[in-house]
Amino acid sequence: MNTRFLIPLLCAGALAFACGPRSHTDPATVASARMTLLTAKTVDHPRRRDAAKPKPRIDTRLNVDVTGREVHFALNVANVSQRHVEISFPNGKSYDFVVVDSAGREVWRWAAGRMFTQGVQNKQLDAGDVMRVAEAWKQSAPPGRYTAIATLNSSNYPVEERVDFTLP
Repeated sequence: MNTRFLIPLLCAGALAFACGPRSHTDPATVASARMTLLTAKTVDHPRRRDAAKPKPRIDTRLNVDVTGREVHFALNVANVSQRHVEISFPNGKSYDFVVVDSAGREVWRWAAGRMFTQGVQNKQLDAGDVMRVAEAWKQSAPPGRYTAIATLNSSNYPVEERVDFTLP
């Protein structure tokens, strides 16, 4: 037989054997996996020590200011820890303000009719820094009691603040 064809044929066969399917119940594979799990539990990895540290704290406050026919909303997000905080947002809608009446029906939503990016965003807050988001509602609702709901749509620090207010 010609060696010009034999060597590539043997290489192709070895590659097919190496990449072929394996049994998931092979006792050697199971024993090897158990040994790996046992040794992984006993190794002290530096990242695991960091996981034991408490998560930095943020403090939030919603302010509502009624002036004439406008209602101003401001959500303050403060890093009250001594460490750096990175707030992650799954898309461009990082916050929202909603107004509900005394029966719980939605009267106004800041994000209604808006379009947002679908890209992941991050906001960096150093120790003591404050992030402020503010919006205004030119209300046309009748006088009465309402509740403002502000949400921070963060994947790692989700927040919802509520404040009751009265329209004259």
